[in-house]
Amino acid sequence: MMPLRMSIHEINIGAIHEFPVQRKGMFHMRVSQLLNPTLREVPAEAEVISHQLMVRAGLIRKSASGLYTYLPLGLRVLRKIETIVREEMDAKGGQELLMPIMQPAELWKESGRWDVYGDELFRLKDRHNREFCLGPTHEEIITDLIRGEVRSYKQLPLLLYQIQNKYRDERRPRFGLMRGREFIMKDLYSFDRDEAGLAESYQKMYDAYCRIFARCGLAYRPVEADAGAIGGTGGTHEFMVLADSGENAVVYCPECSYAANVEKAECRPQVIEVASPEGQRKLVFTPNVRTIDELSGFLAVPKTSLVKSLLYQGDEKLFLVLIRGDRELNEIKLNNALGGFVSLELASPEDVKKILGCEPGSVGPVEVPNELMVVADEEVPLMKKAVCGANKANHHFVDAVPSIEFRIDQVLDLRMMEQGEACLKCGAPLKEARGIEVGQVFKLGTKYSKALGATFLDPDGEEKACVMGCYGVGVSRSIAAAIEQNHDDYGIIWPMPIAPYQCIIVPVSTKDSLVVETADKLYLEFQRLGVEVVLDDRDERAGVKFKDADLVGYPLRVTIGSKTLANGQVELRERKTGETHLVTVEEVAGQVKTIIEKEISF
Repeated sequence: MMPLRMSIHEINIGAIHEFPVQRKGMFHMRVSQLLNPTLREVPAEAEVISHQLMVRAGLIRKSASGLYTYLPLGLRVLRKIETIVREEMDAKGGQELLMPIMQPAELWKESGRWDVYGDELFRLKDRHNREFCLGPTHEEIITDLIRGEVRSYKQLPLLLYQIQNKYRDERRPRFGLMRGREFIMKDLYSFDRDEAGLAESYQKMYDAYCRIFARCGLAYRPVEADAGAIGGTGGTHEFMVLADSGENAVVYCPECSYAANVEKAECRPQVIEVASPEGQRKLVFTPNVRTIDELSGFLAVPKTSLVKSLLYQGDEKLFLVLIRGDRELNEIKLNNALGGFVSLELASPEDVKKILGCEPGSVGPVEVPNELMVVADEEVPLMKKAVCGANKANHHFVDAVPSIEFRIDQVLDLRMMEQGEACLKCGAPLKEARGIEVGQVFKLGTKYSKALGATFLDPDGEEKACVMGCYGVGVSRSIAAAIEQNHDDYGIIWPMPIAPYQCIIVPVSTKDSLVVETADKLYLEFQRLGVEVVLDDRDERAGVKFKDADLVGYPLRVTIGSKTLANGQVELRERKTGETHLVTVEEVAGQVKTIIEKEISF
């Protein structure tokens, strides 16, 4: 066997070819043969940095809105993430299978989701007029499989997963791979005998997800979240890659482990101590005042003294929602608290006029029609005096007493958590960050198994429903998230474990025979050591090669120039730190190998 380090002049090219690369797949490439169309200009349609850089670096190309072709380098990154995911799923006892993308409507109707899922579900019919959908997720299919194959408690638990394309008809596909109509996801489904088994499966997947994102080199945070359209009665956590461009707001405690999506975070009601004016409720004329900001300015009172009154429609039901003027309503909390509507939206101005007799800006909670349910955030009844709409055009009440004069049917936590509020666990001030969701774990319970009849016989011969969980990783989205978190003005900075190639060799001149010969021999030596290496053998200026290398984001670059080579040295540069070292030709392969092993060890 060849030694790890050797003189470049000692390498026998013929001998190297006698030893095949030990791992499967293509681990070396010449840039002259690589389909890698890089761009200097920022694509006009690309709004976020990951989309811009993936197009500029030649990783993807748009086929249609929300649909992308993966070019060779992009596919290599995708496959690396898939490999990490598979290894961690298998390590926890997961078994891989593959389910159909096209799913029969009968199963979705049986689970009750055919109408609930909404317009994002791609629906189609075959030539026999039978209804199908393109799978956005696979709870129905996997549950149908289990109800046909599992009979006894002895067959449980099961952890079954796949990595597959998913489809959602996004209203506005955007941000490249972060919100597309076709995306690649790993979804695993657990089937257990009881809640204790589910808790164990859930913890296995939680731990596996922590390992997956750590192995991908990502800074992430698990946060409490809402189950959304997946449903279920148990807990759920989202895994957020922290990035300023993230669509999701996350609150977290710097002193303890608490973290939550702002849409899920439980809020502690806060009382604002203000001087309470004497006197009874008064009706005041507020011409052309429609918003909270306008009302606060017109009456010269703080927004904490105001009550927002919002008429909402959930499916066919109308109800009035009250929240303090300085707060933001959390519609997800509202929907969950009221039982989960298929459609939840603000009532139209016409409905407001019909029900309350005024425009939306003058709606209030005093003398509300009896048939209209009124729900209030927990802080509203704690207000001593308040300003609110009078249900009369261009008029508001001042000095109203919520605890006495408002008819409130339910008091609920309905608002968004804000940065600086006290942590519910330890009391420390919460901080806020932006995050990109790359994974989520759910406790489904028996939501799907009862609906679809996935049962088993327990040791006493009693029939019971399987207790389920589901666990998803956005494989393609993780690529975009990694770039959002790791880039600079020059391009992508790949974490070593998911980089398309680990190192690029750049001969400065293709006219210098010694430079070319040294580049070729190092290229072969790197291959022998198992380094994923690219040789930029193009007849281009050095500056072009350097820019492309930085744009694509190869973690390591070995530059071979006539001047340094005259001293038996090459230049080794780390993309992440920008640090450059002169290394002897004999030692560079060993140093590259050492850096790579350190970066990918976990």
